[in-house]
Amino acid sequence: MAKHLVTGGSGFLGNLIARRLLNAGEEVAVLDKWQDPTQPKEIRFIEADIRDESNVRRAMKGMNYIHHNVALVPLTKSGKDFWDVNVNGSEIASRIARESGVDNFIHMSSSAIYGAPQQQPITSTTPLKPIEIYGRGKLAGERAVAKNLSDGETNLVVIRPRTILGPGRLGIFQILFEWIQSNRNIYTIGGGENLFQFIHAHDLMDAYMIAISQDRSLTLNVGTTEFSSLNDALSNLISFAGSTSKIRHLPVTPTITALKMADKLKISPLAPWHYLTYHKPFYFDTAPLVELGWRSNYSNDSMLKEAYSDFLKNPDGGLSNESPHRKALHGRILNVVKRFS
Repeated sequence: MAKHLVTGGSGFLGNLIARRLLNAGEEVAVLDKWQDPTQPKEIRFIEADIRDESNVRRAMKGMNYIHHNVALVPLTKSGKDFWDVNVNGSEIASRIARESGVDNFIHMSSSAIYGAPQQQPITSTTPLKPIEIYGRGKLAGERAVAKNLSDGETNLVVIRPRTILGPGRLGIFQILFEWIQSNRNIYTIGGGENLFQFIHAHDLMDAYMIAISQDRSLTLNVGTTEFSSLNDALSNLISFAGSTSKIRHLPVTPTITALKMADKLKISPLAPWHYLTYHKPFYFDTAPLVELGWRSNYSNDSMLKEAYSDFLKNPDGGLSNESPHRKALHGRILNVVKRFS
């Protein structure tokens, strides 16, 4: 039985990883600033900030695997704190893992490190050119981890997922689902013809477990193999919901300008990563994953339908906690738009 430490284990992804490892018969500990009240009692909880080197060092002692998931996500609009947590925190975690003789370090990265590539699909050779503060921080964090573990003594697995859907995942989707439920118009930036790929949390966990079973260093982009345009995804979800919502297309430049202003005024829940990429095609080449024996069980349509059905049962997420992806989101200025749509 291997020993695993999941940093950020009370968040949406960290929670899934910890439970998957526990179900596989592994010994699991979670390091986080807060404890998920639904966390299985078999998972040991360690309260600590990832920047607290002494506590992190104690937590990593004797561990075989470190699963690093601590990160401030775009929804938090954390500004300079993105760098402090996502970069400095990753540097601390990977450095102490190396010093502690950990065998395997799994780093949860982000598709935001690619920015808005001109060529699709995105492959392992696509340039890394983030276009906003969150993506720049995630790339710097990934590079800090790679530098600390460059001696090859510790296997480094880097996971870069597409936008994640799954049970309990609300965040930005809560706004979309509310509008569809209320029969309000749904808006795209631009024509909506852009191919847009999601990933289901369970498919991501399947890919994750395959990746760590390889017992070697590797980097994987993870997204569903079944997807279509943003228009198709929204239209199919509206039809499934039995809603009378219509899709309206907004002009790109003035819409992004308005959203930037609303963001600066702190009256919009949308972060730069959302409004700077929503109108762009974005999808991964999944061939490297398929070659490892992975396949996606969920299409864009099936995961959106599942997530919407889950929202109807638990519109507030059914859980009050500190995870931005596991709780309802206030629409702020978008509520005004909703009223007149």
